[in-house]
Amino acid sequence: MAETPHEEGGKRRRVVPAPGKPPARVRMSAAQRREQLISIGRQIFAERGFDATSIEEVASRAKVSKPVVYEHFGGKEGLYAVVVDREVRSLLDRITTALTAGHPRELLEQAALALLGYIEEETSGFRVLVRESPVLSATGNFSSVMNDVAHQVEHILGAEFSSRGYDPKLAELYAQALVGMVALTGRWWLEVRKPRKETVAAHLVNLSWNGLSHLEAKPGLITAGGR
Repeated sequence: MAETPHEEGGKRRRVVPAPGKPPARVRMSAAQRREQLISIGRQIFAERGFDATSIEEVASRAKVSKPVVYEHFGGKEGLYAVVVDREVRSLLDRITTALTAGHPRELLEQAALALLGYIEEETSGFRVLVRESPVLSATGNFSSVMNDVAHQVEHILGAEFSSRGYDPKLAELYAQALVGMVALTGRWWLEVRKPRKETVAAHLVNLSWNGLSHLEAKPGLITAGGR
């Protein structure tokens, strides 16, 4: 802080100006504070999981008191439910929006790329979804999202099966298998991040499509005497 010269009794002395007031902190609105807490909670749940996360840490990172967090969410379970619900809707919206092509192979590509893109861009959200928690509801976890996607794929496969002379009742089984393959591969890719997502998607579709294009109408197991 700069000093200024001052004359007093024929002598010069230096006077230090009084320090100014620090800038006032901008107070968040209730909506802004809620969004901040959701963002912080999302990050901590991704890092530690539900059980190891505490309201104390959420409040500390947000620089608020614990009662503020309780006021918005009622507790850790409430905050977690909001975070998971947002991620479920975000992932499902991303996948369903991506399914625009008419050809079944392109639809498989779009679904695989949408999931891998979510993992790449929303890593914390994906980590929250794939962690299991005792407070998850039947519609609030990664498995439930994949089931929703599988039901959409089932409708696509059902029409394709009918046109090829296969039993459309088996479309649900194949839809679960295909979506499960992509989902489990996505969890693996979350950690390794190579090869790039386009390559991963291409290989997934290669396996699934080339397998689907040569389906047997009534497959049997060799080891069980089904051939």
